[in-house]
Amino acid sequence: MDAKKDSNVTRRDLLKSATVAMGSLGLAGLYPGHETLASPMGKRASNEPSAKHDTVVGMKFAARDVVRVGILGVGGRGRSLLRDLLAVDSVQVTAICDIGKDAVLKAQAMVEKSGQKTPALYHNSERDFENLCKREDIDIVYIATPWTWHVPMALAALNNGKHAAVEVPAATTMKECWELVEASEKTRRHCVMLENCCYGYNEMLVLNMVRAGVFGEIVHGEAAYIHNLRDILFSNSGEGLWRRFEHLKRDCNLYPTHGLGPVANYMNINRGDRFEYLVSMSSPQVGLSAYRAKHVPAGDPKWKETYRCGDMNTSLIKTAKGRTVMLQHDVTTPRPYDRINLISGTQGTFRDYPPRICIDGQEGGEQWTTLDTYKAQYEHPLWKKAGELARKLGGHGGMDFIMNYRLMQCMKDGLAPDMDVYDAAAWSAPGPLSEMSVAQGSAPAKFPDFTRGRWKEAR
Repeated sequence: MDAKKDSNVTRRDLLKSATVAMGSLGLAGLYPGHETLASPMGKRASNEPSAKHDTVVGMKFAARDVVRVGILGVGGRGRSLLRDLLAVDSVQVTAICDIGKDAVLKAQAMVEKSGQKTPALYHNSERDFENLCKREDIDIVYIATPWTWHVPMALAALNNGKHAAVEVPAATTMKECWELVEASEKTRRHCVMLENCCYGYNEMLVLNMVRAGVFGEIVHGEAAYIHNLRDILFSNSGEGLWRRFEHLKRDCNLYPTHGLGPVANYMNINRGDRFEYLVSMSSPQVGLSAYRAKHVPAGDPKWKETYRCGDMNTSLIKTAKGRTVMLQHDVTTPRPYDRINLISGTQGTFRDYPPRICIDGQEGGEQWTTLDTYKAQYEHPLWKKAGELARKLGGHGGMDFIMNYRLMQCMKDGLAPDMDVYDAAAWSAPGPLSEMSVAQGSAPAKFPDFTRGRWKEAR
């Protein structure tokens, strides 16, 4: 959420929280949700609950003519999602919540300008989201807030009979991953992670090519989130008020899902294969300290911070079918943006940034060529149908709109969502699992089977 402008109390509280967290951390930065974990490859590699509920694998939404949406967090990201939702037919935004009144009023103006009725507004306290979740005129709650609020807000939505759409990562501990799975199964409501990168033009084109067998049998993928965020992390507003503190608490892959989601789709993870275990290592932490030395004046409270997270974290994931995935995270060095987005099989390889492809037996031999010759045949139907509007709205090249358009389509037509709570948990899990592995000298850390065996079913 947007922090209230010039709120010294908010900033002091955040600094205090970070300091307390640092003081309470032991080896590996263990925090609630980690302290009961057994050795990484032991029989109990997660806080797996003993209770069992019916699966939500393949569970369809109840079809409806209009989807009624409540939004928690209408800062920059929240208002971007709101803009897309207002552009989808038969979607009504009924309620908005943020701790910043100015942010709420900006979002209200957007709703009214679109021709919809004035939504209910919630901005009285940091727990006011609980009142929004109790409303009867909401079908799904969108959550676009700092990471620590994702699970509490999703649980509030689910336990009040609402579906939840959660920004990434959905969870930051194994305990939280299981809490989302348990709540979704118990309440019979979906918890969908808003992984927009799965809906990029190239990602969906390549997904069609994978499923058509263009690359042969898939054996390996590579994924990353490499994005120079130093200016944002040290900002005195927006994400600078909270995101930097994660680097004080943990040494791991803090943000795994943008690169991993598309590769998981290529490999049919939770739909015929699953992540089995990972090993992880981190480089030294240098980037944030060096940036602070150049840009932060003496006497600033930021000089009291000690950063723990290595600049580059590299993890290797092994799947149940023996496939491998390389997963990286770096937001503190001056490198061009890169999600890698590589998928390789017995007949060829695709690699993004820039997009290029090599297919066995192609004219010219083993060299990179463009995707252009494949677009006519393999362009995804969602991009054919809604791509023009998506590009016009412009959110991350249009992928944001395609994601929201598709989720609303699933709800209106009574379809199962493309990604469910098991995907949200599995794609978020490399965060805490990489922390465990790094702390134990790159020892293997085992993924739990969030689906409880249902991953073997193709769907």
